[in-house]
Amino acid sequence: MAHDGDKDLSIGELSRRTGVKVTTIRFYESIGLLPEPPRSSGDRRLYNSVHERRLAFVRHARELGFEMADIRTLLELSDTPDMPCGRADEIARGHLASIDEKIGKLTALREELVRMTDACANTQVASCRVIEALAEPTLHG
Repeated sequence: MAHDGDKDLSIGELSRRTGVKVTTIRFYESIGLLPEPPRSSGDRRLYNSVHERRLAFVRHARELGFEMADIRTLLELSDTPDMPCGRADEIARGHLASIDEKIGKLTALREELVRMTDACANTQVASCRVIEALAEPTLHG
């Protein structure tokens, strides 16, 4: 008897189980992130638990903000479990550095907006500090 996860799944059922849209599943197939499934005699795609696990991996990696090229590499690494994990660690550390950089930029942006709104006296637009601050040229890079 086949395990429920090993049964053939329609693309709609795979979408429902993973929370990934059908069009996204087809896109992942077209770029090689998800192997093309076998087809039924009626030419219907037949997915299984391998597809479901791989799609869940891709979805989770996307939720964490990994780029597609990095996801492809991580998938290749996951397909060769006896390989050293140094490359996966390198990818994750690079992504972490990118996130830290974005956090720094967002923190600076937040501080600027706090400064602007704190200076607002809720008077007329002509003396509005928010409008004045936006009109000031800055050299932030």
